[in-house]
Amino acid sequence: MATIGRPGLSREKRAELWRRWKSGQCASDIARALERTKGAIHHVLAFSGGIAPGARRRSPVALVLDEREEISRGIAAGRSIRGIAAGLGRSPSPVSREVARHGGRHAYRASEADAHAWERARRPKPCHLARYPELRWCVAEKLALDWSPEQISGWLKREFPADQGLQVSPETLYRSLFVQARGVLKKELMDHLRAGRRMRHPKGGTTPSRRPGQLVDAVSIRERPAEVEDRAVPGHWEGDLLSGANNSHMATLVERHSRFAMLIKVQGKDTASVVSALSKQVRQLPVELRRSLTWDRGKEMADHKKFTIATDVQVYFCDPRSPWQRGSNENTNGLLRQYFPHGTDLSAHSQSYLNKIALRLNQRPRKTLGFETPADRLRAVLQ
Repeated sequence: MATIGRPGLSREKRAELWRRWKSGQCASDIARALERTKGAIHHVLAFSGGIAPGARRRSPVALVLDEREEISRGIAAGRSIRGIAAGLGRSPSPVSREVARHGGRHAYRASEADAHAWERARRPKPCHLARYPELRWCVAEKLALDWSPEQISGWLKREFPADQGLQVSPETLYRSLFVQARGVLKKELMDHLRAGRRMRHPKGGTTPSRRPGQLVDAVSIRERPAEVEDRAVPGHWEGDLLSGANNSHMATLVERHSRFAMLIKVQGKDTASVVSALSKQVRQLPVELRRSLTWDRGKEMADHKKFTIATDVQVYFCDPRSPWQRGSNENTNGLLRQYFPHGTDLSAHSQSYLNKIALRLNQRPRKTLGFETPADRLRAVLQ
């Protein structure tokens, strides 16, 4: 019975493991279902980077067990290699190599030869990145700049549309990173992936929403002009507070048309500190980029009227427990966790450092922009 790794899983159990993993079950649940330890299941998952190995298949031109048994019977009957090959409808050369490879006429056994051939076929094949050094160097350079595999793949398609040697799918990049047996990308490059993981995880789960605050004279998101919804006009922003350790915070703003991001250092979560910092930052923008701001219902924007007076920017508030109504901002906050993981003291970072991180985000290609960068998209509308 076929097994893999320490758990000694049968082929059927192994298939069930990957089916459960791809459906979103965690290693603990899989371990209980298969009656194994969590460590044993994790060992199997980590070996291939959380990516289910492809099903193994024999080459259509390879010898099969029935043919090997016919070879064995032919040898026992004293027939020549040429005669055996003629009976199989094959050239004498592959039959001769088959017999020589597995002990010669005196030691050839069909079942053993078939098992050895199947095991030998497991040898790793060179992957796409291994065959194209220029592509491998380019991918490593972009990963070091914190680009995601999807961003790298999309950018390559835009930059080199006619060169297949410089094309690679996001899945191939993830496999090259997580399946370290391939050895084509340095393991250290995994540290630049925004999730910080060492293997692929199935998508699933939800993020609990924040408790809504009490706001006076809040204008609902349902009253926003139609131009905000279609993202055709620049100057409409989404905002939120990103929280860190020791009750530290920073404000994040994302422009809806270009996905251009700004990070703003705040002294505290109180409305006076937040509104003051936001007002100072927004007043530095060109007038055509000061149209509206959409925020959630946190109490930090209780002084939203003061913000509007200071900046001439109308504030709209999302419905309670509806973070998707600020989808661009929520996505950006997720990207920022690559640089500011949960538990980071945000107060330790200066505004100049926040500007540096914002620049990194704004110079990364975005799929939603056709793999343009937010900086390029915003520059185009300002010219």
